[in-house]
Amino acid sequence: MARTLMIAMLPLAMAACTPTVQMAAPKEPITVNLNVKIQHEIYVKVDKEVDDLFSEQGLF
Repeated sequence: MARTLMIAMLPLAMAACTPTVQMAAPKEPITVNLNVKIQHEIYVKVDKEVDDLFSEQGLF
């Protein structure tokens, strides 16, 4: 008797666990804030001989 009841309840239990997905458009328009501050630093490593050459004779 219990086995028959379990077999009868199985389709009902499977239907109850079915996931649902709903897609809906937003009520307000999508806004994108592009206020971005970009900072960068550039480090240049100069060979000591080249640095001495420019400091003694200048660029030209």
